[in-house]
Amino acid sequence: MKIATFNINGINKRLANLLDWLDEAQPDVVCLQELKARQSEFPLAAIEAAGYQVVWQGQPAWNGVAILAHGSAPVVTRTALPGDAEDTQARYIEAAVQGVLIGTLYAPNGNPRPGPKFDYKLAWTRRLLDHAADLMATRLPVVLAGDFNIVPEPRDIYPSRSYDGNALVQPESRALYAEFLGQGWIDALRETHPQDEALYTFWDYKRNRWLRNAGLRLDHILLSPDPSARLAAAGVDRDVRGEEGASDHAPVWIMLD
Repeated sequence: MKIATFNINGINKRLANLLDWLDEAQPDVVCLQELKARQSEFPLAAIEAAGYQVVWQGQPAWNGVAILAHGSAPVVTRTALPGDAEDTQARYIEAAVQGVLIGTLYAPNGNPRPGPKFDYKLAWTRRLLDHAADLMATRLPVVLAGDFNIVPEPRDIYPSRSYDGNALVQPESRALYAEFLGQGWIDALRETHPQDEALYTFWDYKRNRWLRNAGLRLDHILLSPDPSARLAAAGVDRDVRGEEGASDHAPVWIMLD
């Protein structure tokens, strides 16, 4: 079973890129973030023509998440992260696919900091941690995949001082990510590439960062004990970032036996 996560950065703008990648990579399940499309604007016909059934939460501007499944229909279990009924941002969706519970997330960026956006980032991630603990307690096979908007360690960002004040690398952000690992979640990409110092998934459009390989690792796939025991491979489809009209993120994938 091949499961991938991809911050598409505008699904309609980059639909051709997405369809090309789906055809080449052939994932069984895809978690998408940053759809930047209203619920009614999701390109359902094109996705279904590619062989995928889909559930999604659309929202214009910066949000929106989806789960695509090849050959089976995702069974929705949640369309929002619990813990704050007044939070209407479309950042989380959860569904069962082929016996695996999959949560797709687009965590807040948190900039500028300090300020309300950083406070929201920390509070939202804390809610995700609480929900992750509940999921772990079920002992079900669970995958949490998406753009966490956290660089877990200094080696997960290119050598630079330009991000020193950025919300993505702050001690508070990194401490929350470490709490997921403390709960027992396995960081699939780091588990399979423990020594890789340039394990990037995001390259900003500015300042030739793609050409300079000035990247960050923001997109993560966390596994509960059952799927982590079946983890056979993981990687980043880095070349997708270099295509014309590409998202500033590259797809991250895992293979489960």
